[in-house]
Amino acid sequence: MKANKIMSKVSGTLNKVGFSLKKHSPEILVAAGVVGTVVSTVMACRATTKIDTILDETKEQLDKIHEYSENPDMAEKYNAEDAKKDTVVVYAHAGVKLAKLYAPAVGLGILSLGSILASNNILRKRNAALAAAYAVVDRSFKEYRDRVVERFGEEVDHQLRYNIKATEVEETVIDEKGKEKKVKKTIEVADPNASEYVKYFTKSNPYWENNPEYVEMFLRSQQNYANDKLKATGHLTLNDVYDMLGFHDSKAGMVVGWIYDLDHPNGDNYVEFDVKKVHLPDEQGGYEEAYAIDFNVDGNIYNEMI
Repeated sequence: MKANKIMSKVSGTLNKVGFSLKKHSPEILVAAGVVGTVVSTVMACRATTKIDTILDETKEQLDKIHEYSENPDMAEKYNAEDAKKDTVVVYAHAGVKLAKLYAPAVGLGILSLGSILASNNILRKRNAALAAAYAVVDRSFKEYRDRVVERFGEEVDHQLRYNIKATEVEETVIDEKGKEKKVKKTIEVADPNASEYVKYFTKSNPYWENNPEYVEMFLRSQQNYANDKLKATGHLTLNDVYDMLGFHDSKAGMVVGWIYDLDHPNGDNYVEFDVKKVHLPDEQGGYEEAYAIDFNVDGNIYNEMI
């Protein structure tokens, strides 16, 4: 039993190590390729220091061939045809020696280049698989939201999308007599971590103004600008739009965005900010006004770009 447990543990450890090596194979191959390239360069430099010996031996042999071929006393025993054949042999031997001298460096260089290309190939396959997986998840999520809207309406979809909860708060107002009084009202409080794609335009944004009309006008103008840019360039990333609105870039925003192609539409062919006015918890324990923005991205646009 102990032997079986030990073998099982060893097997499990080896499987984990094998999986870890497979997972990090692109990094390992690149590192091996870089190191191999450096080593092959050093080997080539060292081989170059020995090339003078081969060249000197070759020159010495060629000089003897020329000496014999030009000697009248050797004309009967060693003619021009013999000299030509010997010259070919000498050059062939020199070529073989040079090939053997540089073969290790060249071979290692080829293997190093192959490692780097293999790493790139693995990453390309993984990126393609991730893009395909994202496309499936994105399509399924959009279909799910469509079913929610169809059955329960857009308001329920918004509440679920932003994890909105009705919250009763108390605020101080001035009545018609000029006196202060406290009244209770219900506000919609969204969860700031409900979705990675949903962004909240708040007073911490550099473009924020304490004027709802200005904020809404700004968001509309930036949406129009995004559409103009999409039509002009044919594509637009989510990070491009984030920059327009004063948001920080994201990793997903580098590859997710919009494609403009009327002949082969990949999505809506326009940019839309699905804006909803909500409240968010603030640092003082209260609530601040915010605009939740959900973007109608087409998905991973890198696969669609030529």
